[in-house]
Amino acid sequence: MALNPYFQQGSQGEQRLVQDLINEHLRIYGIEVTYIPRKFVNQATIIEEVTASKFDDNFSVEMYVNSYDGYSGAGDVLTKFGMSLRDEVELTVSKERFEEFIAPFMVASDDIDLASRPREGDLVFFPLGQRLFEIKFVEHEDPFYQLGKTYVYKLKCELFEYEDEVIDTSLDIIDTQVQDEGYIATLKLVGIGRTAQASPVRATGFIDEIFLNNDGSGFTGTPTVSISTSPSSLNNSDATAVAFTTTRANVTSIEKILITNAGIGYTETPTITITGGGGTGAAATCSINTTSGGIVRYVVTDGGIGFGTAPTVTVSGGGGSGAVGLASIGINNTQGFNEVKSIFVINPGTNYSVSNSTVTISDPETLSGAGTYQFNEVVQGMRSGTQARVKKWDSDTGILSISNVGIGTTTTGFFKGEDIKGLTSGALFSVSIYDKDDSTDKYNEGDIFETEADAILDFTESNPFGTF
Repeated sequence: MALNPYFQQGSQGEQRLVQDLINEHLRIYGIEVTYIPRKFVNQATIIEEVTASKFDDNFSVEMYVNSYDGYSGAGDVLTKFGMSLRDEVELTVSKERFEEFIAPFMVASDDIDLASRPREGDLVFFPLGQRLFEIKFVEHEDPFYQLGKTYVYKLKCELFEYEDEVIDTSLDIIDTQVQDEGYIATLKLVGIGRTAQASPVRATGFIDEIFLNNDGSGFTGTPTVSISTSPSSLNNSDATAVAFTTTRANVTSIEKILITNAGIGYTETPTITITGGGGTGAAATCSINTTSGGIVRYVVTDGGIGFGTAPTVTVSGGGGSGAVGLASIGINNTQGFNEVKSIFVINPGTNYSVSNSTVTISDPETLSGAGTYQFNEVVQGMRSGTQARVKKWDSDTGILSISNVGIGTTTTGFFKGEDIKGLTSGALFSVSIYDKDDSTDKYNEGDIFETEADAILDFTESNPFGTF
């Protein structure tokens, strides 16, 4: 039987009146919250899994707090990983207000997938507790079609658990909520670099070149290279060298031998002995120069500051030619920056006189840093192209805390010595140390777990029951 045509149940005028009353009710009894839509940056195509998302918009809108008697949910739960906060809140927002004042600004594009209604995964900033809540479910049929229409969305929200999403709403009260959360790496930056200095030592009767006749095998550590003594009575007249190993096809052997001191006063070819390191079979010989002067070693007088990569070493003056040095850099344990530790003798050269030879070491990548990195701005490595977001910048220690390393499609990792530029602030400093480990996470014990796991018997490596 049809409805009575003389009574209108759900005319447009009646529906308009109800919507206006609800809007006014929310303006009177509601609170102003900030709605933050989720934008998908990277999304897997097989099961539509979101691999990266960002929150960089904000909309102020009034909502009514349904759970007026306090947070619902499981509350504060003590777990084996620490305290877990599982507060929940239910909010009501006007359907008309959302569709007219928020939805028009949420335009979908290739890398942003948005909807015309509140969507699960979006965030709501609750100002009374200054907390971020994530929308878990949107109910659009409660109340159930009053006068034939729905007027509100009910948002069931849980306390947001941060997982390295990009939050950049331009509102500090929101963005700073996650300043100390997520996976945080650190960069040790150098603001003021300094060129290293070294002086050459010229002599005759030196080792001209070392030949690696057999690279050996089975090394588990660094072997020791011993060279027979020189007949000269001068200081530091005995030649010295160091070996470097490499592993190929699970076999560790000697890759090269570099001279640290070519020696003084050798009249006969010295013998070279390679011992230690757990390996066998390595052998080397050398040739000597007894007729002309060469650069037999380098004395580093100033290690410099801020080297990310080994600088070049050149020798000029002294009437000779062919001298080549190779700088080795390492961390200054006191100051925490990279410096030139030593210079290897790659080629002593010939015909150098007693004096007038000069060693020139190239400058570090950055001689003078400048600027102040801003919280949440994007920084970029000028050589690697790697991008990250600033969590914290300490100009006194030169420590830059960063997150979201490798934003978008850039590579994931910074090079030592490259310049790090703030794309907003313009700050520019050079990388001395890049530490991937999250030192701020009190639950980060990954290295301990890995070490302990290595001690557990792996059945794929050996038979635990012996060989028969």
